[in-house]
Amino acid sequence: MNTTLKRAVITAGLEAISVTGAGRFLPAAAGRGLVFTLHHVRPATARSYEPNALLSVTPEFLDVAISEALSRGYRPAALADLPALLENGASAERYVAFTLDDGCRDNAVHAAPVFRRHGVPYTLFVTKGLVERTHTMWWETAEALTREAAQFDFDFGGGTEHVTCATVAQKTAAFLRLAAFIETLDEDAAVARLNATALVHGVDPVAIVDREIMTADEIADLARDPLASFGAHTVSHCNLARLNPDRLDSEIARSAEALGDWTGKAPVSIAYPYGWKRACGPREREAARNAGLAIGVTTQPGVLKGAGQDDWLLLSRVSLNGLYQKRRYVAALLSGIPFRLM
Repeated sequence: MNTTLKRAVITAGLEAISVTGAGRFLPAAAGRGLVFTLHHVRPATARSYEPNALLSVTPEFLDVAISEALSRGYRPAALADLPALLENGASAERYVAFTLDDGCRDNAVHAAPVFRRHGVPYTLFVTKGLVERTHTMWWETAEALTREAAQFDFDFGGGTEHVTCATVAQKTAAFLRLAAFIETLDEDAAVARLNATALVHGVDPVAIVDREIMTADEIADLARDPLASFGAHTVSHCNLARLNPDRLDSEIARSAEALGDWTGKAPVSIAYPYGWKRACGPREREAARNAGLAIGVTTQPGVLKGAGQDDWLLLSRVSLNGLYQKRRYVAALLSGIPFRLM
């Protein structure tokens, strides 16, 4: 399914749930609550080309999402507290937890004040290599390259090709090809090839990270907020399922160790990069457990079930997606009905 059609189908589904009030007729679909995931929280832009728009919501929409959950009686909880809270299978109380991936600076600038205003706890998953500027964000590099360059040469694996990206449609197609390429080659090598091409066209991948990601000092400062918690997000933000066992263990352990150094508190949770089924599963769950972590979150959508039914090291999360920033869509997600249709 192409991205335009997929977006139309999702929008239609959310609208249908909202208009019909279907959640009133299937209350069990909501389970015991859910975990929301975000990435960037920052003011909207007016760009016509923004392939990573799904990863960015406005502070105003975050405020709306929190307000909607609270108005529906959801109790905000820190991610780490959910297992204990959900041990009581007889309780009908529903919980909502908010998580933010990658360690974006705008999380401290724009998101944290919203959480503080509502008194809502939040968990940030931080990538060690981004904080230390030893690794880059390929999706941001690919966006910047395809935005800035009208054309470029690139080897997708079959020899060097000339890529034209003068129009929005061409830029989008080029971005999607680059995203697919990252999954076909060794990820480190693929990112290095993309970075080299970006530099030729005046796009500095490390400068992007320096602009977007908090430093260790900024993380330490944010850790003073009693509402803030931190979790591991690996060293390189790689697909863990593609790694050998030693690299897998190192990515998790070194990330957790760095967070303990920066915040003064050892993390208990991890967000698996990408979070798809092809990026995390039983092997990654056991690696997280062996590293002493108790909670692992994916990006596979679903609600909390409670009463011993949740796999706390492969937990579902629901994206607060930048393409669907409406209060009624939040209500539809909270109903749990979209995940019964998947």
